[in-house]
Amino acid sequence: MLVKSSNIYLKIDLKYMKVNQTAVLSPTLLADSEQLGQRIARLRTARRMKQFEAALRAGLSRNTAYRIEHGDPGVAMGQILRYLDAIAPGCNLKQLLNESDPALISQHLREKTQRVRGMTAAELKELEF
Repeated sequence: MLVKSSNIYLKIDLKYMKVNQTAVLSPTLLADSEQLGQRIARLRTARRMKQFEAALRAGLSRNTAYRIEHGDPGVAMGQILRYLDAIAPGCNLKQLLNESDPALISQHLREKTQRVRGMTAAELKELEF
């Protein structure tokens, strides 16, 4: 491909041209990409699936699965959708973003419950009227 720049023609080989998505995206879009990856990782752990198992089911390398879960914006959308389908068959992006998967709801409830510790003698004495 020939490109004219300041009356100079440059030959660019598009076959080897790569764009670093992290460098060209705005901070807001990078945060969105990271949030998507975190939600996918959270869904995978809620479904009690190991990362390499999900990658194997999706037909991806473990490195690609790692990149998806860390929000790498350079991963192809098709790979993200295949990974999501391998973790939760039938789950779509809307359900993922709304966190409406039953496994996620169950995990949220487990995280919400906390053990209550007993009060110390000093704390009990402070409460006496």
